[in-house]
Amino acid sequence: MKTSEISLAIVFSSLYVILLIAIPIPPSGPIQLRIADCLIPLAALFGWPAIAGVTLGCFVGNAYFWLGPQDVILGPIVNLVAATIIFMLRRKPFMACVVGSLPIGVIVGGYLWFFFGFGIDVFGLQLPMWAAMIISITISTLIAVAGIGYTLLKALSSSSVATALRMRGIKLYIED
Repeated sequence: MKTSEISLAIVFSSLYVILLIAIPIPPSGPIQLRIADCLIPLAALFGWPAIAGVTLGCFVGNAYFWLGPQDVILGPIVNLVAATIIFMLRRKPFMACVVGSLPIGVIVGGYLWFFFGFGIDVFGLQLPMWAAMIISITISTLIAVAGIGYTLLKALSSSSVATALRMRGIKLYIED
């Protein structure tokens, strides 16, 4: 990567950590809305700097909130996978955001239940905690990635913003 791409990766990493820590919505736990995940779809526009940034940012953020080594290791790996999926499917950005959300919901939900218990009552149904966590994390990730993140991606992909970014020497992967 060039120096400008490394700098952009650091910006994404810093933004991820700031959004994770500064926004008072719970970013970890059985019910969460990780607003910082709205940066993951920007991998479709900015490529590898965004992928590296959201991966490193997740590592730092998960270490800050410390649920355990599983979260600090698996969380960033899942962000890497999700951002890479979105980058590879960038020609269909909304579908990319939805598909990229799924590994986060399934994998993170699949291990977070170890930290929070063994069963939960959802609308009168007694679900095993692992199933409830997968459903909860998938829904919150769809909100953050396919809802907020997709909207952010579309706004930054607009021709006027894209032109301004290109004029500053930033390589973009989605055409206006």
